[in-house]
Amino acid sequence: MILSIFNFIDKRNADIITRFISNKNKVASFSMDFVDDNKLYRIYAVFDPSDDYIYSSENIKVHIVSTDIFLRDNYESSAKRLDSMMIRLNKSNYIIELEKLRRLSMDSIFNYGIKANKKYLNVLEHTLRVLDPSILSVNRIEELKNAFVIKMADKSIIIQDGKMVNDSLLSSGTKAGLDIASIVSSIKVGMHSLYYCDEKFSYVYSDIEIGFLSLMINELKRNSQLFYTTHNLDILDLPLPIGRIWRENCPIYVKCFIKSAVSIVNVTTYLKKNTDSLRNAVDNDLFSVAPRLDEIENL
Repeated sequence: MILSIFNFIDKRNADIITRFISNKNKVASFSMDFVDDNKLYRIYAVFDPSDDYIYSSENIKVHIVSTDIFLRDNYESSAKRLDSMMIRLNKSNYIIELEKLRRLSMDSIFNYGIKANKKYLNVLEHTLRVLDPSILSVNRIEELKNAFVIKMADKSIIIQDGKMVNDSLLSSGTKAGLDIASIVSSIKVGMHSLYYCDEKFSYVYSDIEIGFLSLMINELKRNSQLFYTTHNLDILDLPLPIGRIWRENCPIYVKCFIKSAVSIVNVTTYLKKNTDSLRNAVDNDLFSVAPRLDEIENL
């Protein structure tokens, strides 16, 4: 959805967004705040229903406001200034309104992939050797484009364009290492400003996942953002602040959301201090999102 919003901004094509609207008899809207070039932007868009379910400039309204981010600002103080600007939706054509963001760098979205360059292969080799100690090395194949070979004691596995010649030779956790190395190497070189790591550690030991998440957080560049999802409760034991901390004048804001089958809970609604234990709150089901184990008993 986030990627689609940025594509909507870039291409000015409403179909990119309206295809997500499930009930076209109701008003739909989205709002998103984001940072670019030391400015905080807010885009607010409303899609009014039409008789023929076709969206045009007449029933699409977009409003964009921005404010400079000053030295002593935090998100809340900057967002408060945006709140004062959100008086009413702009009546001009939404395509014209989106022109305010024509300078936005659209290649900064999570388009990281598996590339057989030197930096990626270095990260990949260390990653795979953590996941599988039997791996000896990872080397580029000069004769093939975007290809490399994983060497083990008794076999070698060739990968080209992200596809393995024989993926049955590697465990699920080791194969996940390809994606893990991809996002880690992207973060290390600051390739993008937005990263989305969704359940990449399902087959990996808890201690290894904690180590890689700590590495990704530490390597995030200024004005970068990481979305990270996991089912591993041990992550909640990491000494991450619930609120904001500062590192080299760069704000780091950690927000944790607990998802149940039907809702998402922002933990800062319940926990106000960084000293509050997120793990204890989950273990005691403070957010009312514990799975219904009684259904298992009914079996």
